Amino acid sequence: MAQSNFAYAAPANDGGALPLALSIFVDRAHLRADLRGDAEVAGFRVVEAAGIGALIEGDVCPLGDVVMVDCPESRADVLAALARLDMRAAQSGAQLVVSTTLGALDDVFGCLDQSQPQILVDPGRAERVMALGRVLARAPHLRVRDLSDEDRLTLLRLTEQVAEIAQRLERLGGPAPQAAQPDEALFRFESPANAFTASTEEGDRLVRAARPPLPDPRLVRRIIRQRQLRARFFEADLFADPAWDMLLDLTAARAEHTRVSVTSLCIASGVPPTTALRWIGQMTESGLLVRVEDETDRRRAFITLTDRAADAMARYFSELGKGAARLV
Repeated sequence: MAQSNFAYAAPANDGGALPLALSIFVDRAHLRADLRGDAEVAGFRVVEAAGIGALIEGDVCPLGDVVMVDCPESRADVLAALARLDMRAAQSGAQLVVSTTLGALDDVFGCLDQSQPQILVDPGRAERVMALGRVLARAPHLRVRDLSDEDRLTLLRLTEQVAEIAQRLERLGGPAPQAAQPDEALFRFESPANAFTASTEEGDRLVRAARPPLPDPRLVRRIIRQRQLRARFFEADLFADPAWDMLLDLTAARAEHTRVSVTSLCIASGVPPTTALRWIGQMTESGLLVRVEDETDRRRAFITLTDRAADAMARYFSELGKGAARLV
C-alpha cells in the first residue's frame, strides 16, 4: 500500500495496550484505501474496511473503538443503519466519524443523537485525517487537562486554523501538519453577575431579576446583514465568529417563533459546515444550544437556544439599548 502523506504520532502504548481499533464503512474503494492507509500511519488498528452495505445487512460485531462511515445521500436503509450504529456506539463508547454532504446533512444529523459523533460535510482527505487526530486527542492518555477557559477557546480556534492550513496544503500536494489536541469542554459559561438581585425582605433571599424581552427580530436580522456585508469587501475569514453569528441567528428565530435546521444554522455561521458542526457541538455541551426533535418526523432535528442562552442574549441587547441599532 502506498505510503500516506499524512502522519500523526501513534498513541502511547500503556502497559502493552493495543492501538485503537478502527472500522471503516465506505462504498468508494479509493476513499476506503486512503482512509485505511492514513489510519494505519496514525497508529490505528484497522479491523474492518467494507462498503456501506455491511452496515445495512446487520449489526457489525465486534464494533471498533472508532467507526468511520461515509453517507453522501439520504437513503432510508442507510439512515436506519446509521441510527442503529449510533445507539451501539453510545452503549459501547465507540467514537463515530460520519462524513456526508450538505444536502443530506439534516437527515444524517437527525439519525445521530446518542453518541456525540464527529460529522464532516464534503470533507477532503486532510479533513478526515484531522478527524482522526481529534479521536486521538480524546484518548485518556492524550487528553489536555487543567486549561483555563481562555486557553481552551484559543485551542479550538487554533485547531480550526490547522485544519484550514491542512486543506490548503492538500490542494497543493504538500503534507498536512500535526493536529492540535482540543479537550471536550472548551467553554464554561456562568450566569451573568446581575442575573440575581438581593432582597432585604424575608431574610435577604436571592430573587431572580425579571428577564427583559428578546430584541426585535428585525433589528437582529439587520445586524446579521450588516455583518455579512463585510464579506463583499474583505476576506470572510478575517471576521469569522461562528459562535456569535449562530447566537444572533437563533435569537432572531426564537423571537420569530421559527425553527432552525442544522443546515440552516451552518450556513448562518459563515464558516464551512464541518467547522460549524464542531462549534454547535461545543456550544451544546456548554449549555448554550439544545437539540430539539421534530414532533412530526423523528428523523429530523432542530437547534435552538437554551433558556439560559436566550436570557443572556436578552440581557445583552437590553444593556445595549437603542445603541444596538448602530451595531455592525
